[in-house]
Amino acid sequence: MTIQEKIAQGKTFLGIELGSTRIKASLIDATCAPIAGGSHVWENRLENGYWTYSPEDIHGGLQACYADLKRDVSERYGVLLKTFGAIGISAMMHGYMPFNKGGRLLVPFRTWRNTTTERAARELTKLFGFNIPQRWSVAHLYQAVLNGEPHIEQIAHITTLAGYIHYLLTGERTVGIGEASGMFPISGGDYDTEMLAKLDKILGEKGVSFKVEDILPRVMKAGERCGGLTEQGARFLDPDGDLKPGVPFCPPEGDAGTGMAATNAVLPKTGNISAGTSIFSMLVLEKPLSRVYPEVDVVTTPDGAPVAMVHCNNCCSELDAWVGVFGEFAELFGLSLDKSELYERLYKKGLKGDADCGGITAYNCLSGEPVIGVDDGRPMYFRAPDSRMTLANFIRAELYSAFAALSVGMDKLFKLENVYAETFTGHGGLFKVENAAQQLLADALNTPVSVMKTAGEGGAWGMALLAAYSVNGSGKPLAEWLETVAFADIGKRTVLPNEKGTRGFSEYMKRYLNGLDAERRLGV
Repeated sequence: MTIQEKIAQGKTFLGIELGSTRIKASLIDATCAPIAGGSHVWENRLENGYWTYSPEDIHGGLQACYADLKRDVSERYGVLLKTFGAIGISAMMHGYMPFNKGGRLLVPFRTWRNTTTERAARELTKLFGFNIPQRWSVAHLYQAVLNGEPHIEQIAHITTLAGYIHYLLTGERTVGIGEASGMFPISGGDYDTEMLAKLDKILGEKGVSFKVEDILPRVMKAGERCGGLTEQGARFLDPDGDLKPGVPFCPPEGDAGTGMAATNAVLPKTGNISAGTSIFSMLVLEKPLSRVYPEVDVVTTPDGAPVAMVHCNNCCSELDAWVGVFGEFAELFGLSLDKSELYERLYKKGLKGDADCGGITAYNCLSGEPVIGVDDGRPMYFRAPDSRMTLANFIRAELYSAFAALSVGMDKLFKLENVYAETFTGHGGLFKVENAAQQLLADALNTPVSVMKTAGEGGAWGMALLAAYSVNGSGKPLAEWLETVAFADIGKRTVLPNEKGTRGFSEYMKRYLNGLDAERRLGV
């Protein structure tokens, strides 16, 4: 069967992911190979103290991304896109979207990037004996209660961005278990009933009338079907009217879950690291952690296995800004350099720097970074008078800064819990330059790091895989299906940590940790 016939007959699978800087669509066939894609660039904004995207941003961006996919399919194959075998929706994880009974959003979407829920996260962690990060939906909900926000009494439902888009397209208020585990703690495949009861008691004492379980979306696992495309949803996604209703959906997931799918990291001792606007590691656990760590979240894979997650709000944004500065510098001399070439040359220049960056230390905190106790970020760098200030050392320091906060959280797992990954698989924009960030990350974590040839496809491709699994899984466990079907013929390259590089990163981290008080004070 030709690709044109597969598209026309709905034997393809669509994943859409609403990331922090780009909305991306990935279309695959039954072999799981990408055959077309679409994208739309967008950016969050800081409004009234919250990082957010407006409903107009969300709706228009989703439609623009789908229109770009239609154009790509038409130009490549001469086929009008009308249907799919299944669709999956993913988005930046967690955050807070409360709605009233009429479906009206009560406050602007509060994204994962906000660090405004410190008191709520601290009190809930103590109440549950379970780490509740600031970005989790329940932290936002409880902080709104503590703030006395008037919208609380109107709440009928809360969800995440992925759950919201899934509802617009299907009418179903559900989320995948991986995404659900970042809304409220999970136990036995559903929200933890003991913790729900504890929170209901506290909220009742504060005059809240609803039960938390009643306002949370239903929990679904990978492989389950989760509604179908409604006529209204089809018209919303494709205003041209070409898309037909009835397409089945898999459970919506956050970018953490799609990252695990996209890197074949759902079995114990497998791990992945997603690096873009934010950076986070996922390590599938063999057994529960011995204690609560503020730096480590416990979430789940898309099929419900426990995962230790270290999430950092900052990764590539400051690097991107510096690449832009060097691009402007080149233009001063009449040089028009392709942006991808700029990244290639600068990152590889950083590999030639001293292992300890010559004494240069950088902080990439554009926003707050809870893992290192930074409430309000300020990018910063410092050096001693005798430091070797070279381009290679400066770029290497900026690359190290992308991993620094992550390494602080990972050290808790490696040194205190004695857990490890046989290898981490990296994906996301930071790994597009071959063997650059990949080698530095291996050195930083003292662990082999693999990158697959599909690393640039990212979470939209991972979501497309979960959509395909919901239809073609044939009852196989997710890990088995990924291994034998999705990744059967996908190559990867693995780099080992370099002893000199590991020592150099350790020296860098000593300076980084010693300077944290200055970083914290800048945000006051």
